[in-house]
Amino acid sequence: MTCMTYPENIQDLIDDFAFLDDWEDRYMHVIDLGKALPPLPLEAKTDVNKVKGCASQVWLVSDQKNDAWKFSGDSDAHIVKGLVAIVLEIYSGRTAEEISKLDANDILSKLGLSEHLSAQRANGLAAMIARIKTEALG
Repeated sequence: MTCMTYPENIQDLIDDFAFLDDWEDRYMHVIDLGKALPPLPLEAKTDVNKVKGCASQVWLVSDQKNDAWKFSGDSDAHIVKGLVAIVLEIYSGRTAEEISKLDANDILSKLGLSEHLSAQRANGLAAMIARIKTEALG
């Protein structure tokens, strides 16, 4: 397995989670990240922006300025909103080429989240990532 060097903000995220000893602490940190995520305006919570494949309601909005993609999102569930915040931290502000090279599954594994997510949440997370890659990579 190759050792991936991540952008600073992603490495900071990995380092933050490394300090957390158990799943409960990580779970609470994910919820805190979601609480810190700015809510989407009500007019952005449309069917067009809804991510299909998520059990909870998840909305994702993308915007490209110059070469960089900016993503914003929201959810009606606390833990899922935290997962949205993590996905946005991984992908937002990057070019399509950078997005194509980032392995979210590896990052989530390093955060210690992969093995603790229910199948439904893991599927929803995969749907969010797929949506971002589709938006950015066409």
